[in-house]
Amino acid sequence: MKEVLFSTHISEDVQTIIQEIAPSQVFLICDENTHIHCLPLLGDLSIDDSRVFIAEQGEKNKNLQTCEAIWDKMTQARLDRKALVINLGGGVITDMGGFCASIYKRGIRFVNIPTTLLSQVDASVGGKLGIDFQSFKNHLGVFNQPEKVIVSSEFLATLPDKELRSGFAEIMKHGLISDENYFRLLNLGNWKDSTWSDLIQKSVEIKSQVVSADPKEGGLRKILNFGHTVGHAMESYYLDGEKHLLHGEAIAIGMICEAYLSKEINGMSESDLEKISEAFLSVFGKIEIPKSDMEPITDLCLQDKKNEGNTLLFSLLNSIGDCTYNIPVTRAQIMDSIHFYQNQALKNV
Repeated sequence: MKEVLFSTHISEDVQTIIQEIAPSQVFLICDENTHIHCLPLLGDLSIDDSRVFIAEQGEKNKNLQTCEAIWDKMTQARLDRKALVINLGGGVITDMGGFCASIYKRGIRFVNIPTTLLSQVDASVGGKLGIDFQSFKNHLGVFNQPEKVIVSSEFLATLPDKELRSGFAEIMKHGLISDENYFRLLNLGNWKDSTWSDLIQKSVEIKSQVVSADPKEGGLRKILNFGHTVGHAMESYYLDGEKHLLHGEAIAIGMICEAYLSKEINGMSESDLEKISEAFLSVFGKIEIPKSDMEPITDLCLQDKKNEGNTLLFSLLNSIGDCTYNIPVTRAQIMDSIHFYQNQALKNV
């Protein structure tokens, strides 16, 4: 996509883009971690504290309360409609920062600078912006494209392995939904040694092709949600507890569950199901899901944005590399898929 810049000199490229946009003011949104570890890589932006908002880190803060605080600071800084917002952070910051920019004074321009592997291959590309509401993930949101997304692998050196692994789940998903060869060639045994710049560009290419064909998620774009119906339910359910899951960890579980549904409903082969289960278990291991958690997790799937009326609609695989969408799934089948995850995990880890 033309708005994505793969940068090898992040500080120079940021300055160039600001000069090209020529905003009246620049407002920065970051979190506690990116303020310390990533902002220095951008060089001197000449932004004083009155135009910097530092959010508390984590998905639990991607809510209306934080948005209100951001809008309040934007208002105090007297941003006009020619201002520019720079969102420096992972998916939480780029989702929420883009949403806030899109709502403020009916919309001001923004640039996303994703700093995690997950946000570089997924959250910052495609124009989906939003926040969580009443424990439902991305329940409020808009579609709006940034002026530019600046992707730089320089930021990955600031990440712990757990965050890198979370992003790797989305890379695995891109192969599953669109490119069997890409999935097959992923270095699952030594994923930490992957050539990230190559994988990021390939994943962005896959996602961009899908988004370009269906910008507002009327059809094809729904395949990008493979693993996310059950995965988002897992992420939401465990958000504030001891089993808190990163996004990639949750959708890894979701992709095993939805691969099972792909076999049961779409007729995907048993061998493909085994390959998918073994791949995610080898990278992510497993968590125990007590029987008492399964029903409320399933209930959260009822709020998924792909649903129509009382019909639960999933994106499921026909085979590795071939995904379809709008597949009806029953509540009982979702429960079966979670049981399948539990049994497979116990057998394969």
